[in-house]
Amino acid sequence: MSDEKKLAIIATKGSLDWAYPPFILASTASALGYETQIFFTFYGLALLKKDLNLQVTSLGNPAMPMPMPVPVIMQAIPGMQYMMTSMMKKKMKSKGVASVEELRDLCLEAEVKMVACQMTVDLFEFDTKDFIDGIEYGGAATFFDFAGESDVCLYV
Repeated sequence: MSDEKKLAIIATKGSLDWAYPPFILASTASALGYETQIFFTFYGLALLKKDLNLQVTSLGNPAMPMPMPVPVIMQAIPGMQYMMTSMMKKKMKSKGVASVEELRDLCLEAEVKMVACQMTVDLFEFDTKDFIDGIEYGGAATFFDFAGESDVCLYV
């Protein structure tokens, strides 16, 4: 039995604000010596697409810090999601936070295993050529094989 620690992550969200946690946690764990795997399912598959067009999910997220308060009702106005996404990207860039693409590439370089849920790929009729290279495809059983032996399992 290996002394190497293992981290298993399930990524189910495909928005800009939910893209950061799995990649930050996975890259950090890998740097700390953990064998790391992320299982992308349902909307989380958007994080594996070559062309990312991720938006912030501000509606219904009252904890989102904004430079000025934006009432929930105003968040439903057409164009607000785009504006809030732009504000978030600008804020991240000004603070030197890596982009989702950079974090994802870092994970690939750090040999984080990324598994796209084959059932979800089939369900939504995704074309595998739209996904980045270096990922694997598998079902829930693939994830459980790894997660069952992991030291830490996270659902994000």
